[in-house]
Formats: sequence, structure tokens, C-alpha cells
Amino acid sequence: MNDISMMNYDEIRSHALNSKVINSEQQVFNKIKGAKSQKEQLKKVAEEFESVFVTKILGTMDKMVDKEGGLFDGDGKYTETFKSFMFQELGREFASNPRTTFGMAKQIYQQMEKLLPKES
Repeated sequence: MNDISMMNYDEIRSHALNSKVINSEQQVFNKIKGAKSQKEQLKKVAEEFESVFVTKILGTMDKMVDKEGGLFDGDGKYTETFKSFMFQELGREFASNPRTTFGMAKQIYQQMEKLLPKES
């Protein structure tokens, strides 16, 4: 039975728990954990930190501008969800692109690399 309208709560919950869908945080964790070396992991963590920072900046900026008559006019539940996904993706894109990065990831990497154990 795959028709959601006919499923009860327990069936939907079981279906969701057994699905192979991975959320974005789990994908980021897997990407970091899959890195070959500690330096590569550190680079990915620093980049993710910058992306979270940029995402917060975009969210804060969004709250400060007048949206009347704009693309996101109105504050519906779905609009807010969409904007949060969009800001998160933009944050990751800004942080991972050498042309748009704030340089924060590079600075974090350079500072933290000194603390890594020497590789043999």
C-alpha cells in the first residue's frame, strides 16, 4: 500500500524511517567523513562552517529588507521553508566557489592546520 491518503500514522512513519532518503546534513557529514586525510576533512569542515555563516547572513538580510511586491511577498509557511533551503544552498555555493568565497574557510583552515598531528 503506497497511497499516502490510505496510510495511517504508523505506516507513514515506518515508510519514512525505512526510506533511503538522506537529509542534507547527513550528506555533508558523509562527504567530510569520506575525505582521505585529516587535512582534507579540515578543509571540508572549514568550508561548511563558512557556508553556515553565509546562510545566517542571508537569512538575517532577508528579515531586514522590504519584501512587499517582490518575489517572496508574503510570509507563508512554504515560502519560509523554500527560502531556508535556498539560503542554505547559496551559502554552500558561495563558500565552495573561489570567486565568491568570503575567505573565511581558508583562514580557518590555515589556523587549524597547525593543530593537526603530523602525517607519516
